[in-house]
Amino acid sequence: MLHNCHINARILTVICATLLSFSSCVNNDSKKQKDEEHPVDGSAGNNEKTLKKNILFFGTSLTAGYGLDATEAYPALIQKKIDDGGLPYKVINAGLSGETSAGGKGRIDWLLEQPVNIMVLELGANDGLRGLPLKETVKNLQDIIDRVKAKYPEVKLVMAGMQIPPNMGAEYATEFKGIFPTLATTNKMTLVPFLLQGVGGVSRLNQEDGIHPTAEGQKILADNVWKVLKDLL
Repeated sequence: MLHNCHINARILTVICATLLSFSSCVNNDSKKQKDEEHPVDGSAGNNEKTLKKNILFFGTSLTAGYGLDATEAYPALIQKKIDDGGLPYKVINAGLSGETSAGGKGRIDWLLEQPVNIMVLELGANDGLRGLPLKETVKNLQDIIDRVKAKYPEVKLVMAGMQIPPNMGAEYATEFKGIFPTLATTNKMTLVPFLLQGVGGVSRLNQEDGIHPTAEGQKILADNVWKVLKDLL
């Protein structure tokens, strides 16, 4: 009787061990299949991010979308055009309200810590509105351009042209208007002749301050930039 019990116990042990081994194999095979179908290292996502190129919009409150939701600023609207076209680009909005060319020169190096494939430069308007010496504005903008090109020699550059009212005198306003196409030509940049074309001076497309575009105005800014930017993508 005891002998039979020992035999039965031994058989039961073997059966249990076999079942545990089989269960382990099934679980391992299942995990392996799951891992193959859904990689946990995120490599697919990383590859997708790696493939995307960066477009840096470097500017003032016009670029930042002052008084509006970030999604209504023209860089965000351009991102939508890019996404709708299935293009592998990511927009970086580095607009800052009140930014001058000198301020931009002070923060460009930090922005260049991330890869930049295309830069849209929209600076200088606040210099003009404050009546700052235009020679300094030109020097600062050229310095920014030089730093970007030194860090990323293959970068494509876009200059956003600006104009100001003749408050500082007609001569100053005319000279101000001319610095943007001149810099664009000198540095082989693509030029947006006037960022605010169709918006500047149109009250219904500007906020109460008469300077910053409404959401509808920002759509026109996006179109103005897209006309020249799309050919670079």
